Amino acid sequence: MSKRHGGKILADQLAINGVTRVFSVPGESFLAALDGLYDHDIQNIVCRQEGGAAMMAEAHGKLTGQPGILFVTRGPGATNAASGLHVAMQDSTPMVVFVGQVALADRDRGAFQEVDYRRFFSPLVKWVAEVETTARLPEYISRAFHIAQAGRPGPVVLALPEDILSAMADVPDLAPAKPAMAAVDPARAQALLTRLLAHARPLIVAGGPGWSAQAQADLEALATATGLPVAVTFRRQDYIDNAHPNFIGDLGVGMNPKLAQRLRDADALLILGARMGETATNGYRLLDPAAPAKTILHIHPDPDEIGSVYQPSDSLVATAPAFLAALQGAKGQFTNPDWTHAARADYTAWQEPQDTPGAVKMEQVVRLISDRYAGRALFTNGAGNYAAFVHRYTRYHGYRSQVAPTSGSMGYGLPAAIAAKLAHPDRPVICYAGDGCLQMTLQELSTARQFGVDITVIIANNGRYGTIRMHQENHYPGRVSGTELFNPDYVQLAAAYGGTGHLVTAMDDLGPALDAADQGGLHLIELRLDPSMLSTTRSL
Repeated sequence: MSKRHGGKILADQLAINGVTRVFSVPGESFLAALDGLYDHDIQNIVCRQEGGAAMMAEAHGKLTGQPGILFVTRGPGATNAASGLHVAMQDSTPMVVFVGQVALADRDRGAFQEVDYRRFFSPLVKWVAEVETTARLPEYISRAFHIAQAGRPGPVVLALPEDILSAMADVPDLAPAKPAMAAVDPARAQALLTRLLAHARPLIVAGGPGWSAQAQADLEALATATGLPVAVTFRRQDYIDNAHPNFIGDLGVGMNPKLAQRLRDADALLILGARMGETATNGYRLLDPAAPAKTILHIHPDPDEIGSVYQPSDSLVATAPAFLAALQGAKGQFTNPDWTHAARADYTAWQEPQDTPGAVKMEQVVRLISDRYAGRALFTNGAGNYAAFVHRYTRYHGYRSQVAPTSGSMGYGLPAAIAAKLAHPDRPVICYAGDGCLQMTLQELSTARQFGVDITVIIANNGRYGTIRMHQENHYPGRVSGTELFNPDYVQLAAAYGGTGHLVTAMDDLGPALDAADQGGLHLIELRLDPSMLSTTRSL
């Protein structure tokens, strides 16, 4: 062995763990790490602001199942990145974040841009540590990769003092991290399924982390074989082909009221990987933690999650894909098919577009795009009332065709679309964003152009923070305050970034804009929406 500086040790360890792409905003606090990356075939996606970079890394983790890797500098860089770490924590996405830190020799002096990262990040991540010895870098990095992927996945943070990174050490590398995965006894899985099938009004609820195309196929096979209805949690709509006759909708923001009532009426739930949090239960009102009044069978990879809110009737510490794999060839048939058929009929009726005001109708836009790119495109979005149209009217067919934040983070759609196109260059990538949502990470259009990322951004422009305005009308009707927005000329803005802009003021304008976008390049398609439209079901 020979001595290497800490940045070289770090980069070598990333390569050993199979990392092929990282996201960053450069800083002088981790120059040695940038030097280490120079010798590796690891693509460094250089972003414009740490919040966008963090969201790209998180989306990469969602898309690949491997930890998204982020490098940010100390102080403002780290604090800017916090929004993306919050997404990763709430969405259970594996992520490893390397943060520059002041020199170890200067710590605790209030040095330039110094932050106590253990205190700052501890509520936002699974684990945070600061490396104090160069020779221990392989150990810390291995632990970070293990923790990020084990149990309920999530983000971890390693703070890297500048002098630790630049110091030399003679230390061996460690093998790739391989988190342990619990096996599932098929007999135990069958027993839980048999218990579920004994009920008259059961539901399967799928969600959470760690899914795959094979898990989707296994879930569909289980639904077909048993006749059980399947709902999904918020922004996990690509976990089952929405055309499957047993799919009954999503338990998310703006959910079908009939599905909400069906969750209330169910006498048994098989929860596959999901947490059944506030969104899925409409503020814990559809399923009362104090008295759920139904059998709850919970499958989750984290033992600390099981029973944390809802006391289960029975449970299993396992990933949803492992549980489903153990049920291949399972026996049993649901004896009340009318329950499933009625739930599917409710979903089909909910899919019928409900007319909203204006010449450009969001319900028609989403349905047209969904049908046009069925089975081909990957859709991303952030947060806002426009997203309720995406949830309601998009039909997802293959796993990992939906990338969206269950945390409800605005600004997510554009960075996620960039990460999606980098991971899947042969697929069309469509980003939905509201005017308020897009302007939170708008500068990442420069990142898209720098790395040749051809994406289509559908901008739902209603000149306001629409979700907040809706709540404002609920609580303080007619008293508009703090929700109006000024917008740039998106057509000219697209040109400034080297892309193409399209203004849609009537539905006939949309088709030609999409035709142009299909030829490649960066395209911004601005929808001029009627500002009186508040949601899929409500207008001023």
